[in-house]
Amino acid sequence: MDNFRHPSRSDATALKVAAIAFAVLVGSGVGAKAEPPAALVEDIQGKVTGAEFMDYVVPGQIIKIGTTGSVVLSYLKSCRRETISGIGTVIVGADESKVHLSAVKDEKVECDASHAHATTKETSEVAATVVRGITPDASATAQMTLYGASPIFELKSRGALIVERLDKAGERQQIEIGNNRIRGKFFDFARVNRALVPGGTYAATFGASKIVFRIDPQAKSGAAPVLGRLLQMD
Repeated sequence: MDNFRHPSRSDATALKVAAIAFAVLVGSGVGAKAEPPAALVEDIQGKVTGAEFMDYVVPGQIIKIGTTGSVVLSYLKSCRRETISGIGTVIVGADESKVHLSAVKDEKVECDASHAHATTKETSEVAATVVRGITPDASATAQMTLYGASPIFELKSRGALIVERLDKAGERQQIEIGNNRIRGKFFDFARVNRALVPGGTYAATFGASKIVFRIDPQAKSGAAPVLGRLLQMD
């Protein structure tokens, strides 16, 4: 007990400062695990705050829509596509939105939701194995299916994008990626009038990232819903 020392005023002040600093860090999310994206903003019209065209949104994110505004949210896991319009508030969920006042029109689109759970490292390793053993049966080892014949690639840097057919020889496209990306992230085959063959199996390579995918036999070329033709690559 003789060694016990009551906190001095300076000690108390230091503790208070530390507590405030900790609260600020927690409140700002520093050190917290970032939420994975839940949906992609496929379109924006009019006055909309809290979201941007062709950007990802996370659960809990709040979007406010003006009187003549509208936003289209495409949910990665549920393949749910929502067109939300008119003045109101939207709270992004994991699989669908909570909407106050605004009108909602939703639809299920054809998309391969399993791709939302895949990492680039996983898909690249599988793709490398498939490419080393090309066979006419390549469709059996495709990692995902696209439901539009004009893919949209998410590419985070510049470089050469190579798309090569695996189940039939002769079809190969190489595209230099630079300022031709939407918002500096997405290259859309539909915008440059390119398309792949319905029913074909392809390997896409961009730097160290590779992915093998199949085009659905009923797929159409052009600007189909984004989720049905999105390929995420580094």
